[in-house]
Amino acid sequence: MRTGAAAGHVGYFHEAILYDSDDHLLAVVLPFLLGGVEAGEPTVVGLGGRGAEVVRRALPTGAEVTFLSGADVYSRPTAAIRAYREMLTGHVAAGATQIRIVGELPPVVFGATWDWWARYESAINHAYDDFPLWSMCAYDRRVTPPHVLTDVTRTHPRIARPDGSHEPTGVYTDPASYLAECRPAPLDPLQHTAPVVELVDPTPARAREAVRAADAGLLPPDGVDDLVMAVSEVVCNALRHGTPPVRMRLWCASDRIVVAVHDRGPGPKDPYAGLLPAGDGTEGGLGLWISHQSCDHVTHHRDADGFTIRLTAGNAHVPV
Repeated sequence: MRTGAAAGHVGYFHEAILYDSDDHLLAVVLPFLLGGVEAGEPTVVGLGGRGAEVVRRALPTGAEVTFLSGADVYSRPTAAIRAYREMLTGHVAAGATQIRIVGELPPVVFGATWDWWARYESAINHAYDDFPLWSMCAYDRRVTPPHVLTDVTRTHPRIARPDGSHEPTGVYTDPASYLAECRPAPLDPLQHTAPVVELVDPTPARAREAVRAADAGLLPPDGVDDLVMAVSEVVCNALRHGTPPVRMRLWCASDRIVVAVHDRGPGPKDPYAGLLPAGDGTEGGLGLWISHQSCDHVTHHRDADGFTIRLTAGNAHVPV
């Protein structure tokens, strides 16, 4: 039986905390966590280093709360979804009727890579809805940019307040609609320069060769292998499901490789493409999912000219 604000709710009860002080954060988080402990519910903290310590010091000694490393959990959106689903599945199998989690994305993702984390925050409303999960996503207003806060209110159905209230954001957008919106992805600065590789309708094998030839030791071996696999999958999807011509461009810098693959089609129909595995891969669902696990940043962009997917391996946090 579910407890607290999520009592009687079926599926995922998703909230944001928009805090501006440690006291504000603790006023929301402590009752949430201690309520879970009292009810015997699995209770988890996935905050960053400082936030985790603030909460840890405020909890009573011996409180049965599990602390995760936020940096490890939030390395990539697909990895976070996979890890949390595995954890939730285990708790439900052990008999949990509700799981409580408070988490916080590292501020570094609020820059060049925010677009795929905004997609994550939207997609998990669907991805976790088959679990009795009540979670709070904490955002520090002192370091969170306004455009990020706008996306937060659109991807979270409600906001948890220090006075104990749980207010609808009023602008929450269903994930299928939110993820289908056409939002231009900011260009990597390298894309303002001439590509070092430009291929039209390349075979996946030719695309793989081009990536390996361009790398020349820029990335660690595992990073090269991951990018080669991701580019191969994306090119294969574009050739199979897109509208020709398929154009692949590649740029290199000392700290990253950026690959953009464009075709004249509308892109995948599945709004969750890349963040969740889809079917058996015959419609590109598994290929995009693999690419999102293999790269340090992936963007999707639709416009009148077609669909572009951009893959970054290496330093994906360069200011745009």
